This record gives sequence, structure tokens and C-alpha cells, in this order.
Amino acid sequence: MSTEPVAGKECQSIGAPGLTFEAYPNRETHLGSLPIARAMPIRDRRMVGPWCFLDRFGPLSFAAGKPMNVPPHPHIGLQTVSWLLEGEVLHSDSLGSEAIVRPGGVNVMTAGSGIAHSEETPARHSGRLNGVQLWVALLDVHRNRQPAFTSLEQVPVLEARGGLLRVFAGEVGGVRSPAPYFSPILGLEVQVHPGETLEVELEPSFEHALLALEGDCAFEDLALQERTLYYLGSQRQGISLDSRAGGRALLIG
Repeated sequence: MSTEPVAGKECQSIGAPGLTFEAYPNRETHLGSLPIARAMPIRDRRMVGPWCFLDRFGPLSFAAGKPMNVPPHPHIGLQTVSWLLEGEVLHSDSLGSEAIVRPGGVNVMTAGSGIAHSEETPARHSGRLNGVQLWVALLDVHRNRQPAFTSLEQVPVLEARGGLLRVFAGEVGGVRSPAPYFSPILGLEVQVHPGETLEVELEPSFEHALLALEGDCAFEDLALQERTLYYLGSQRQGISLDSRAGGRALLIG
């Protein structure tokens, strides 16, 4: 994904007294011809825990061409994480790795001392593209480790009252992602069933943030808007999300 500088926008503080809850509008930009919404970094929110970058792309439909078409480019000192709601993205890198990520699976590339990779819509595709890409900043002790790549066809899913938690990073409710990470972390797709409330336990020492993905989700009676990063801060034991017609959100920490 692009590494162009990002300008911050004014945020709005909301939520329960005594706990942080801030709303940061995403920045609309382009990755080649692909429109994206950049949630992080911005001037006032450079990181959430070890997460240092978050792009939202889609949903979009297409009949021809490659809406995802990122040519080979280098990375060092971080991990890239690709998570899809719809469609397919082909990853290729200088290690010789090649893998297509699809909904429910995750691609995690550890750049370490240096790697080059490309991402593109494969020749055989569904005509849909909808997802996110995130980056994880590696701790100094891991910044120069050997580069590596992991592709999981399906991540673990925790079935909870009111919805599902798809765990692509870290652990929740005793369910851990097998994808490799090198610092305490959490990455979930939260799916709330129609007319239900889903409760998610959190590690209070972590920072957390939410990004609405599709449908409708409400937090503390606030309807979450798409293209907005909601920063929850730390010291939360858990959160509850409600949905009228069903919705999905990204939860990171």
C-alpha cells in the first residue's frame, strides 16, 4: 500500500465519561486508480497499540481490469496484514511466496530486514473487492529479523451470543490466531447478528479502536459511521455492539 504522508483531521470526543472515545474521519485518497479511505496514520492518531497503518478499500464491483494493482515495492521493519470481506488479492514477494487471500483468510508478511512484494487482483476473480490492509510496527528487537510470509485460508472463529468473532491477530475468549506476530496484539472482524447484542472481552492494558465495515453497528447507543476510526483508548474490560439489521466492524488493539 502507499506510504504517502497523511494529514490529520479534527476529531470528536464522545462516549462514556472517564473512558476515551474519539472519532477520527478517514482521509479519502487513491492507490493507483483504486479509491481508498485511510484511517491511520493521521496527525492526531499515529498508532493504536502496535498497529501503525489502516486502509479501507471497496466495496466495489468490476467486470474487467485489476482494481488492486500495486507493483513490487519494498518494506522493512513492519508486518503487512491483508483482510478481505469480499473478493481476492494475489500476493507475490521476493522470497518467492505467492498466495491468494480470500474472505475468512489472512495474509501476513513480515518484512523484517527487508522484502519486496506486490498485490493485485488475480486473473480469475469474483468481480468484487472489499477489505482492509493494516501494518504492524515491529519492536526494535524484531525489526531486523529474517523476512517471512504466512497465508491462512481460514482464521479461527469464536461463536458468541449475538454474533461471531473472526480472529486474524492475537487472542480473544481463548481462541488464538495461528498467524505470527511479535508483540501483544488483537485483530478481529466482529459480526453482529440482526437484532442482537454482542459482547467482546478486552485486555484493559491494550489500546483499542473500531472501524465500521458494513451494515449497522451501535456502540453505547451511538451508531458507528463508516469511514470513521473510533479510538477507545485503554482501561476497557470489554465492549458491547448492537445491530438492527446486522453489521460488521473491525476491532484492533
